[in-house]
Amino acid sequence: MWCPSVSLSVWSNAWLAGRAAPDDVLDALNAWAPIHSVTAYDAVAAGRTGLPWPDVDNAGPMSLLQTVRTATGPRRLDGPAGTSISLALPVPGDVRGLPVGTQFQTDALDAGEAVIVSSPDGTAIGLVPAFEVDDEDAPLPRETLLWSVYSLPNPPVADYMDLGEAEYALRSAVRSAADALDGLRLVAGAEDPRSLVEEVLQATCHHGIPEHAPSRAVRVLSTAAHVDAIITVSSGVAPIGTQSASEARIADSALRPLSSVVRAARAAAVSAILESAWRR
Repeated sequence: MWCPSVSLSVWSNAWLAGRAAPDDVLDALNAWAPIHSVTAYDAVAAGRTGLPWPDVDNAGPMSLLQTVRTATGPRRLDGPAGTSISLALPVPGDVRGLPVGTQFQTDALDAGEAVIVSSPDGTAIGLVPAFEVDDEDAPLPRETLLWSVYSLPNPPVADYMDLGEAEYALRSAVRSAADALDGLRLVAGAEDPRSLVEEVLQATCHHGIPEHAPSRAVRVLSTAAHVDAIITVSSGVAPIGTQSASEARIADSALRPLSSVVRAARAAAVSAILESAWRR
């Protein structure tokens, strides 16, 4: 998993579907930060979740789970089973699924991620994470992941690429990314780019995926992580290793479209994982 919103969405969804225990969700969140807090951004969000308002009470991670459960609302026994949780990965120029002109849209775009929780009655909330460090001058500063909860005017309409289409697009992206990596000319003493790619991948491999996740979705996430690691390394090395500004621009032009492919593939894979939790 490459961001906190993915971990919260897939693990809390698995918990709601009876496919994971609360401790599984907490373990997944603790892999990002040792301390979590959740606060309501507005009075309506507080009313939909039971969070305090207007006083701010930085509730802990168990309250985050309770917030998600409350926001999903009661499920009817004769109603359709399915996920009430969706993921948003906004970037400048593409904010699909986010309500226009809201503070939630602004903050989600700044973070590059968000979780949206809908209820059967048509209401919804959005959660945006932000890392904060307590007393940076302390010998052992503590990092906190603060989740802000916003009321949304209406549930978003999911717009994800088909998982098969996403996997096909990634295959081409892998070749393009590998070509970009092979095209780097390193300065003397620079570390091998492929070793750097492995270091990037190792840094995120401790984030788990629920057991119910379809193997194809897991494969897509793995491939996307590999391409993303190549993009990260190439973007950092190319300006140093190329001989001219024109070569640097060519390398950047080759890599930039791959980021969009990776983002779309990841969204499709997460959507498949969310839906799979409710299949029996």
